[in-house]
Amino acid sequence: MKKIKEYFSFNKKTLLIPIFIIIIFYGVAFWRYFATGAVFYIINFCYIGTALAIGIFIGSTLKKEYADWGRRITQLLIGIYMLVFLGFIMGENMQIEGFFLYLMLGIFAGATLHYFIAKIAGVTLFGRGWCGYACWTAMVLDFLPWKTNKKGRIRKLGVLRYIHFFIALGLSLTLWFSTENKETLFTHNSGNVEIIWLIIGNIIYYTIGIILASVLKDNRAFCKYVCPIPTLMKIGSRFSLMKIKIDDEKCIDCKKCEKACLMDIKLLDYHKDGKRILSTECIQCSTCVRVCPTDAISTTFSIDCGFKEKLNYKEKK
Repeated sequence: MKKIKEYFSFNKKTLLIPIFIIIIFYGVAFWRYFATGAVFYIINFCYIGTALAIGIFIGSTLKKEYADWGRRITQLLIGIYMLVFLGFIMGENMQIEGFFLYLMLGIFAGATLHYFIAKIAGVTLFGRGWCGYACWTAMVLDFLPWKTNKKGRIRKLGVLRYIHFFIALGLSLTLWFSTENKETLFTHNSGNVEIIWLIIGNIIYYTIGIILASVLKDNRAFCKYVCPIPTLMKIGSRFSLMKIKIDDEKCIDCKKCEKACLMDIKLLDYHKDGKRILSTECIQCSTCVRVCPTDAISTTFSIDCGFKEKLNYKEKK
């Protein structure tokens, strides 16, 4: 028991968010099961909810120097499941282009439900938690050695993610209007078209992500500048109930949280304004929580929103 206590710290608070996650995901699982009769929904959402709850629980109970293991475990459990099982084995295009095509076809596939819950509606509850805990692209990029960006963001380069979004939408629309028999766009009727798209898309994503990370010395450069998914998530995440908060009485203004932030957010600027971290760039990774020497930072649930992004940008020479 003494050895366990050296690494773990248990209390009631460490159970609150995992239990909340379990309730939400299991609720969705049985809702879809009773609505459709498909056992797949129970397996899918119970697995994802359990993996997420386990990771958050481990991350909140382990000593600070090991706490990120929880997030990384969840990344691997969900990322591999989504990409390998749902994508390659079940034959669904989990890329954003696949989501667009499913919508146009009126097919309520796993990818459609995934985007609705994780990237559109769910962000009003958990913010961009998907980006921090489940993204299969970031799952690989987070293994690279450039975990913190010491120079700040490159101003206006983030416009690339919006260009990427509209290119993906344009490609999907072009394919839709240029295909006479639109049902052939769906894997079950056309062989391997979706899997081929999924493979090519991920090769491009990983290649660009690794190159950007190595050039800019920033593992999350792809997330900040190129990934099209935040264009969907940033809308609802402004109103997210779950956000990071800095305690006035405990904060000593050491700036360790800002230096460690994976997404270059000016956390203390929000704190000085008496607000929670309202940035839509927050991926709920809890890195700031772990590095705080006075335990002044925590995950909280409340109602608020903000429209001004406070980010650390690279200084002009």
